[in-house]
Amino acid sequence: MSLTLGLTGMDPATEAALKAAFLEANARLGQRWALVPDADASHVVVDMDSMYGPMSWLRLHAAGRQVIGLTSAPRTQTDYRLGRPFDVEQLAGLLVDVARGAGVELQAADAAAGAPATASEPAAATRTDEAPAASAPVEEAAPVQAAVVSAQVETRGTAVELEGPDTTASARPADESADNSPPAAAAADIARIPGLASWLGQGALSRRVRFRHAGGTTLFIDPAADAWHGPTALKSIAACFEHPVTADDFEALDDATWLRETASAGAPQPLPRLRWLGGLLAGKGELLPGYDASDRFQLNKWSQTEREYPRHFRIATQMMKGPATLAEIAEASGVPGPDVADFINANLATGFAEPVVEAPPVVEEPVKARGGLLGRLRSR
Repeated sequence: MSLTLGLTGMDPATEAALKAAFLEANARLGQRWALVPDADASHVVVDMDSMYGPMSWLRLHAAGRQVIGLTSAPRTQTDYRLGRPFDVEQLAGLLVDVARGAGVELQAADAAAGAPATASEPAAATRTDEAPAASAPVEEAAPVQAAVVSAQVETRGTAVELEGPDTTASARPADESADNSPPAAAAADIARIPGLASWLGQGALSRRVRFRHAGGTTLFIDPAADAWHGPTALKSIAACFEHPVTADDFEALDDATWLRETASAGAPQPLPRLRWLGGLLAGKGELLPGYDASDRFQLNKWSQTEREYPRHFRIATQMMKGPATLAEIAEASGVPGPDVADFINANLATGFAEPVVEAPPVVEEPVKARGGLLGRLRSR
């Protein structure tokens, strides 16, 4: 079988870096792959983090093509995933895996090219229908500076200081004309979401903690690594966000206890995933306080949709097209308004979406004609 690879939906710098890595990786594999235009390729690499990447994926998926998603996110809807940043070894491993999926066994000249990643290095590429989401590397989120207040919690006889959210944060910036970048907007949104969500902003927790819900769910939260350990199914931990949470609900853990207890709690997951869930559940089908149905919202970066919420992919596709109101997004996606409101809230809380404030049109005053014969002559 002919093994052909195409590239699309990426900027020139990414494409150049990927081509250079491909040339070296392909040499290690005995030149078994050929780089061709994406229209002629059996497998196509799409930059899912770019604005046009998801649109390219939709087109290729509809055409029955095998798509490799280049992304820094821990999961993707594509057939294969290439983690960002990538290198020659990772790309070579990916090419071996993809060829095997096509029924072709490749032997790399460099044994490291086809070898599995070590424990300290995440796997370069996985079949997205086989690998569990929890095994993916932690997604790097934009920094969020949340306002905090001090709290004390007793753990193992020692007072350990935690930082709590300042729930008095206003819903919107005082000056609507000021720069309202996604990180700043995310901080305000997270701070005003009640319960566990308000503790998940960067700076709200000062060290590794264990959170135990009355229903039996235990979450291990590592704010320094922006990661957590716990169940991979989000719906199974939704109850953790339903009730108020205080500092007494957290127990700070020393390094030895942390390592021992997280060993059986699953691989680390990105903390933005929990923030996203908190935002999703906060409004209960309504937009968060401070936002209105007449506001126009836009998704600035593709949000990796959860398989537990299949409707979200349609919502995200519409929001990537440009600013729109809640009702417009619901109509275009065919998804009920309450589901759209929840999805908007989730992405406001993580900084992926923001309201778009359109400047009022400038009204020019009509030029008054000068009076008298001399004025009329001058105006000609």
